Amino acid sequence: MFPGHHLMCPRAPFDIPGLTAEEIQARVLHRDGLMLVIDKPAGLPVHRGPKGGANIEASFDGLRFGLPRPPVLAHRLDKDTSGCLVLGRHRKATASLGLLFKHGKDFKDLLAVVEGGPAEDEGTIDMPLGRLNEERGWWQKPDPDGQKAVTNWKVCGRGDGLCWLALEPVTGPHPSTARAPPQRPAGRSSATISTAPARRFGEPVLHLHSSRAIGIPISRNKEPVHVVAPAPEHMHARLRACGWNGE
Repeated sequence: MFPGHHLMCPRAPFDIPGLTAEEIQARVLHRDGLMLVIDKPAGLPVHRGPKGGANIEASFDGLRFGLPRPPVLAHRLDKDTSGCLVLGRHRKATASLGLLFKHGKDFKDLLAVVEGGPAEDEGTIDMPLGRLNEERGWWQKPDPDGQKAVTNWKVCGRGDGLCWLALEPVTGPHPSTARAPPQRPAGRSSATISTAPARRFGEPVLHLHSSRAIGIPISRNKEPVHVVAPAPEHMHARLRACGWNGE
């Protein structure tokens, strides 16, 4: 994020077991005929990895709710992040959701705790991002020829050497997906950005609640569906240190 101000994250990989049907059903935040929104826990990947292991998709059979097929991912969240995860309940809905996410028609905000913090209280990160490599296409790096990526950020609170940030992606991927040395953005913020989190705090999991709230305009004749995922328990103590009141 910011120079010398690193996302709280693990010293070693953190894994949690897969979810039972009852556990994943308890994480449903929204359900209608087109889609589901679930509260993804940190530490659990959305896909099965090359070495196997627990993953969110393995539990989707418990989310049929009377339909002949389980739901399908409409987008992805990184393993170490938590937040609203959207699933399409049938092929047509999944295709429509995929287009919304592809063209940035959804809107969401993120919540993060970093060590230190920017001098300013708000700003904009304007930093084109490209793929870090083909194997991990969702990992990004600063690239002047890459996809335009703009994220607004605002300081919500400070305390105990920590900073609580709200981030609003405007277009393209957001910098929390990047793995790179410090860069200077071309946007309104004068802060330098470092998107490579330091693994030195011995924390249980990354302090990034990706998609804390999400809005999805899935139906043309209806208002967008708004869903909020509660802050995960592992972030509570440091959020409170920054002035969070639990809401």
